[in-house]
Amino acid sequence: MALIVTGVAGAGLMMTMMRYEWLTLPLGVGGLAGAYALFFRERRRCDAAGCRLVGERGTWALLGVATVVVGTALLLKFFPSWTAGLLQRL
Repeated sequence: MALIVTGVAGAGLMMTMMRYEWLTLPLGVGGLAGAYALFFRERRRCDAAGCRLVGERGTWALLGVATVVVGTALLLKFFPSWTAGLLQRL
């Protein structure tokens, strides 16, 4: 999605990647879960050491955006009738 928004790639890339959703959706969910796990592990380590976590606000923002993207992809995949209704309105 980021490549399409920035103009680097077009809808053709998106259509091609849709064939591989069996791979990209689990990788997205796993990557997001791993990112949250690493963030909270580092936060606990900094709390124990008494240090300050650098870039915490930016990390929270990026995790939030990633969660919205992955959540939207999952909703569109697992609720096809809702997706069809949404696309008809556009």
